[in-house]
Amino acid sequence: MIVLLGVAKDSTSSNKAEKHSTANYPSLRGFEVIDDAKARLEAECQGVVSCADILAFAARDSFDLTGGFDYDVQAGRRDGIVSLASETYSNLPPPTFNVDQLTQRFSDKGLTQEEMVTLSGAHTIGNSHCRSFTYRLYNFSGTNSQDPSLDSQYAASLRKSCPQDSTDPNLEVPMDTRTPTISDVNYYKDILANRGLFSSDQILLTNPATASEVKSNARSPSGWKKKFAAAMVKMGQIEVLTGNKGEIRANCRVINS
Repeated sequence: MIVLLGVAKDSTSSNKAEKHSTANYPSLRGFEVIDDAKARLEAECQGVVSCADILAFAARDSFDLTGGFDYDVQAGRRDGIVSLASETYSNLPPPTFNVDQLTQRFSDKGLTQEEMVTLSGAHTIGNSHCRSFTYRLYNFSGTNSQDPSLDSQYAASLRKSCPQDSTDPNLEVPMDTRTPTISDVNYYKDILANRGLFSSDQILLTNPATASEVKSNARSPSGWKKKFAAAMVKMGQIEVLTGNKGEIRANCRVINS
C-alpha cells in the first residue's frame, strides 16, 4: 500500500509521499500498528505478506473490534513502489464535494452511488481536524455566516471546540456525535438530524437517491454492516498489484531498494 510509504522527514520534501499530503496529514495515524504487524509477520514468514494485505486485514479487524463483524478478505496483493502526495487530490474526495462530484469520484473507481453512501458510514468512528469543516461555522460560501443546513446547537458546540481565531492545527472533534468509537448507524442518524460534520456528509440529503440510502441505513444497523463489509471487499480490489508487479516490502515505510 503506497500510502504507507514515507517517513517524517519527507513532510518537508519537494516530492512528498501520499501520507504527507494535506489530504492525509495529520489525520492519518496508527502507522505504528501496521509496523508492528509487519515486523511480527516478517519474523514468522519473511517476504510473504505484503503491507497492502496487512492494511486490508487491519481495516477488517478495526470494523470487527468496534462493533461491526468479521468478514473474509482476499490476500495476495503486492506493494507499490511509488507514492506521490499529488495523486491524493485526484483520488480522494474532499469534504466540500457535492453529491454529483462524490458519485463521479467513486464511479471512477468502479463503485456505485449506493456503495459511496455505504462507505461514507466509515465516518461513524474517528475524529476530524477542525480545518476540514470550520468554513461551515464561520464563512460558508463566503457569507461570513454559518451553513444553514447545520443544526444550530451542534454548530454552537463545534464553535467551542474549534474557535475561529485558533492557530492550533491539532484541534479535532469526533465525526459521530453519539458513538464515535463504535461502528454503527448513528452517523446516518446524525445526518438526518442535520449534524453531519462535513458538508459532503450533510449534502447526501439533497439528492433523493442518496437521501433514501441514508434513511434506509439509519433504520437497518445489520443491513448497513453487511453492505459496508461487501463494499470494503470490493474497494480492496481496486487497482491491485499482483504477480510480478510491485514488491512485498520488508519495511512498510520504505521500498526494498
